[in-house]
Amino acid sequence: METLQELYEDSVKDMYSAEKQFLKAMPKLMKAARNESLKKAIEAHIEQSKGQAARLEEVAKLGGFKPTGKVCLAAKGLVEETEEHLKEGKPGPVMDAAIIACAQKNEHYEIGTYGTIITWAEELGLKDAAKLLKDNLAEEESTDKQLSNVALTEVNKAALSVVVKPPAPKKGKASVK
Repeated sequence: METLQELYEDSVKDMYSAEKQFLKAMPKLMKAARNESLKKAIEAHIEQSKGQAARLEEVAKLGGFKPTGKVCLAAKGLVEETEEHLKEGKPGPVMDAAIIACAQKNEHYEIGTYGTIITWAEELGLKDAAKLLKDNLAEEESTDKQLSNVALTEVNKAALSVVVKPPAPKKGKASVK
């Protein structure tokens, strides 16, 4: 990569890959979630993400390149981390809190990347592309706020109320020292 244009195109491809990976992973989060507000937020974001991927396709078309051909390693790692959390716990308030944390990590990655490529698009004089990217950024920021609201008003309080009972003592000989 030798030019800002090349870096910009590479980053658009990276975000397209990220959106596609997150789109594939989100139904698993929705299925694992127990909180209805969280399920609705994920469901709404699935629809938004479809539109965001379509906008990225349009951004690439405006730039004369294809959005495919790159795997976003950051998204791959975030998806793997999320899948690990889903395997480690059981459905309920604590898992819902973990789902929100994982989803917000995704959102923050997207927010940071969209902010950067918007700036590059503007510097490259790609006003139409910058507008489309700003639409994606606004949706990501809105989703992040919605997830924070669900966490603060419902999920975290429910997760705090979960008390793990200590295991019952084993019957049999007690060791005396």
